[in-house]
Amino acid sequence: MLTKFLRTSHRLVLRRINNFTPVLLNQCAVANTLNSDSLLIYRRKFSANASNTSQPLEIINPVVFEQICNETLESLSDYFEEIVEKSPNLQGADITYSDGVLTVILGTYGTYVINRQSPNKQIWLSSPVSGPKRYDLILKDGGYWVYKHDGMTLHKLLQEEISKVVETKVDFGNCSHGVI
Repeated sequence: MLTKFLRTSHRLVLRRINNFTPVLLNQCAVANTLNSDSLLIYRRKFSANASNTSQPLEIINPVVFEQICNETLESLSDYFEEIVEKSPNLQGADITYSDGVLTVILGTYGTYVINRQSPNKQIWLSSPVSGPKRYDLILKDGGYWVYKHDGMTLHKLLQEEISKVVETKVDFGNCSHGVI
């Protein structure tokens, strides 16, 4: 009698679990099946962008990343200082570069913050015009920074936004690791 009770309750449990299976299968993939009488084991798949899953990941040496990142930020800092000196409408602007963080305060035009993110091997940009963006290092052509959601390079975005602020043409393509 006890055996009959356990078999019945086991079947009810399986039936109840199987009622939820279609919902689970929409979000999960089968990782492993044990045997026909046992439960299925599910593993959740996470993917931010399905198109990026087929691309091989670039392995970037941390020393190379730090070197390219420092060259990029120092070059941007120097160029921003040059732009501020030449632009009469940016008299109160302030450029600060320290510990991998470049802060460009353009008065009423807003503040740009460009900083290194070593764990992610990215440069992050906070722009008063376009908002936050995360740029990945592409090692082709000497190394350059690309926002993978729209394919625009860091230097091209800065060139477009800053040229509107200073009302003259600027060329961030001359900066280190700048591809326009």
